[in-house]
Parts: sequence; C-alpha cells; structure tokens
Amino acid sequence: MILFYTEKLNPRIEYAAKLIFTDILKIGIRITTNSAEFLSSGLPKVNYSNERFGNEFFIKPNSFLFYKSISKPVVTPLSYNGEHCFFESSGESDLPFDPFAGAFYFVTRFEEYIETVTDNYNRYPSHKSILSEYNLLKKPVVNIWARMLSGKLKERYPAIEIPGPEFKFFSTIDVDNAWGYAHKGFIRCSGALMRAVLKGNFIEAGERLKVLTGIRQDPFYTYPLLDEVFKDNEDRVIFFFPLGDYGRYDKNISWKNRNLQELIRNTSAKYSVGIHPSYSSESISGERLLKTEISRFSKITGTKPEKSRQHYVRLRLPETYRRLIDNGIREDYTMGYASQTGFRAGICTPFCFYDLNKDMVTPLKIFPFQVMDVTLHDYLGMTPDQANEEIEILMNEVKKAGGTFISIWHNESLSGRGNREGYREVFYKMNERGFNWSNE
Repeated sequence: MILFYTEKLNPRIEYAAKLIFTDILKIGIRITTNSAEFLSSGLPKVNYSNERFGNEFFIKPNSFLFYKSISKPVVTPLSYNGEHCFFESSGESDLPFDPFAGAFYFVTRFEEYIETVTDNYNRYPSHKSILSEYNLLKKPVVNIWARMLSGKLKERYPAIEIPGPEFKFFSTIDVDNAWGYAHKGFIRCSGALMRAVLKGNFIEAGERLKVLTGIRQDPFYTYPLLDEVFKDNEDRVIFFFPLGDYGRYDKNISWKNRNLQELIRNTSAKYSVGIHPSYSSESISGERLLKTEISRFSKITGTKPEKSRQHYVRLRLPETYRRLIDNGIREDYTMGYASQTGFRAGICTPFCFYDLNKDMVTPLKIFPFQVMDVTLHDYLGMTPDQANEEIEILMNEVKKAGGTFISIWHNESLSGRGNREGYREVFYKMNERGFNWSNE
C-alpha cells in the first residue's frame, strides 16, 4: 500500500495516481490531503505537493493537473535515464518530471480534444500526436514512466513489494466481410461477376463461379483456420461483427442472412464476441444507428454486447465513447491508429475512459491495440518479414513494460490473397509467440 499525499485533491490527480499505482503497477494506494496523517503513517509515502516534509518520496507537481480547462499546454520533452519524459517537475523532486501529469495528458487523449484536423475518414491523424513528433509512438511511455517510479520507490523503501512486469496477450478479429463471394444475394453476386468479366479479370470470374457453384471454398472463409490457431486458447481472442446496413464503407452481407446469423451464433458459442459499429454509426444519425445495430446483435445472439470496436477505427472524443456508455457497452477496443503501429495513448494497459468535458472517470474500459494487419500490408506496405519484425519489436516493448499486447486482424487477411500473401504465416508466428510469452 502506498500513501499518496496531495494538498488539493481533484478528479484528475486521483485518476492519474490510481492509473499508475493500481492499474499499471498493481499496488494499493490510499490518497490523503491530511498532512498530519501523512507524516505519522508508517506506509511507503509519495508526497505530491509543493513542499517536501522530510525523507518521503517527493514529486513537486507540474501545474497541468490543476487546470480545469481544456486548452493546449506547453509540452516539451526532457531526457531522463535514456528515456523521453514530459511535464518538468523541479530540481528538488525525486524525479525531474511529473509522471502523473504525463500519464493524464496522453491516456485521456487530451490532444485529441484540441486538434481539429482529421484524415479522409474523419479520424485523428497519427502525425499530429506529440508522441509521433518525438518518434515515441513505438514506446508505451506511460508504462515506462510508471516502472521508473516503481524503481525509485524501491530504492527509497526496500521492503515495498511491487510486482514485476507481466505480459498479457490476445488477438481480435474484425469480420468486415464474412465471405468474399458467397451469400451476397443474386444482384450483388451477378453484378460482381459481370464487372470481373468486363474488366477482363477472368481468373476472378472463374473463382467466383467455382465458389458460387460449391466447387471451391470461399477465400474469406478462414474460420476453421482460426479454430486451429486458438485451440486451447479460446479465451485469448475476441471476434467483432458488423451489423450495419450496406453502404460505401459497410460491405458485409445483410444481418438478416441466415448464414451470417449462424456464423455469429456458432462463433459466440466458442469465443467472446462483440459489436463492430458501422462506419455510418459515426454520422449525424449515429445514435439511432448504433441502437439498431446493437438490437440486431441481441436478436441474433440472445445477449446484449458488452464489447465494441468502431469500423475503420473511427473514434471521436468524447462523443463515440459517450454513445457506447449510453448503450451498455463496457469495453472498447478502438484505441489505436490505422495509419501507424504503436501506442496511440502511450500505454499498453487497459484503462477507464476519462471524460474531459465532464471531468470525470467513466465505467467504460479502454483496451488499446498496438498493430493492425491493414496497417502493415496496406498503409505501410510491409513485406511479411518486415511485418514479423515490426510485431516482435512492439511485443518486446509491451513485455518489458508489463502490459497487454492486442492486435487487430481480419478474416480475409488470412486468405493469403493479393498483398496479403504471406500474412497468414505472420499471424501464426505472432500468436505462437504471444501464447508462449504469456505462459512464461
């Protein structure tokens, strides 16, 4: 147990302190504003105030956590023990930076409330992040700072027991297109077949005919392969199914299709499943659409979804998360970038969403991901070997810091078609490594 003292407690300080001690370091914390209680206690102590009392661990706060506004702060880096840090403290502090201010800034996605520039899909662009500016997207900086703090606390209080870094791992699968050719209805199937012929793509046309006549298995039907990969590790994967209406960016078959419904029910019998809110659910009518899609999920599975990930990882703060909370979602898996790998929130530990506008912590738990298959083979154009190397680097960062490695894959990426050739083997290696490391 850590006794944490601050002169004036506010929701931001409380959130940041619990994030570092409870969520990341897995040690208890008691917060007090009573200096007499703090001085008389025999517990290991952290003094987060403007005045040092004695030989307790002392961090003079940066002023950032005492502001109530959402205005752009001055965020400049400093180097400490070979790592980049932010929010300078003072020379008399036991750390030259304020890890609580830094953790709060990055984990709440403070910069996303300020930035108005978006990409073509109305998403916050990775290159606008301060972590990107200082080449830190591939580092779970918040976890690293927490480990720095724990090391210093151990020096000051040798008897304190702080668990070492623990690596956790699971995969997530987005079923954007349950089938490539099959079960899409006469009009869609015949239209696609005609387009392939008119474009002279006779290989595709032939393959479509073989699938539609039952001669060949649909190329996106990779579910038996996934069953094989996750045999005896069924608790380490989550499937997300889209149930929105057909549109420019929502291409799955109708939610009424009995084959899709059967696939969802069979999957939910073996694995954890969640909702994959449509691209259109982030439109003006998004609230109504989200409710409709959740209702469809419930009709198919018999249960309300508690897990969610936005299609195209479209995320607007705080609107997206508020909608999810209002509709009973307890866990979200959208926190990450489509265009880059790494740590969007600077952290590899699940955390509760903090609503900056309301200045309050919410019950919605955020599970940040570090890598997505589409990022590797489409946005970054990586070969399978390069993708393997990138994934291993990120997994090592998570292992050193003690966190949860989460990836996004799509069933069609395992088909080995087009620029996905060789990516099935990348998927195999990632999961094998993850299972082994998390069992060590």
